[in-house]
Amino acid sequence: MKKKNENLDELFKKLENQWDVHEMNSDHQIDFLNKLNKKQPKKKNYATWGIAASIAILLGVSVFYNNNEKPKEFKFASKETKQTDSIFSILIDNELVKLKEKSSPENEQIINDALRQMKVFDSDYEKIIKEVQKNGENKQIIYAMISNLQTRISFLQTVLQRIEENENLKNTTHEKTL
Repeated sequence: MKKKNENLDELFKKLENQWDVHEMNSDHQIDFLNKLNKKQPKKKNYATWGIAASIAILLGVSVFYNNNEKPKEFKFASKETKQTDSIFSILIDNELVKLKEKSSPENEQIINDALRQMKVFDSDYEKIIKEVQKNGENKQIIYAMISNLQTRISFLQTVLQRIEENENLKNTTHEKTL
């Protein structure tokens, strides 16, 4: 260890007069700050663009290959069948909106049961649609489709009627007790 220290001391003695001990000019700090504040050319951030492009591609692919397609879409159905389906679908959607508008704590159980039953009707309808796509249109399948659609509408109307009866019964009972 001593030898290393001696070597360093000798080196410093040799270089003693060669050190740069000049004073900095008075504008040195300003020059330094100007260089520091100078806008540097922006680095290209290819990784960020790569990630953004990947996300865009994934979104595009997911939209294109959406597996949650409505099974109601007829690819092999006639124009009349498509029109019938769309008319009934609008009517069913309107009845569902009315049903959801009637939502209240008293009606919650009735509405939940009705929506569960609608899922059963929907799954039956999906089977009918698959049958149309598989075997084409025939009278039996078309009758089954229309029957399912009519059943759903009448079911929703009956549920709405029961809810209104319950509300009316509740209101008349309160009027009599007052």
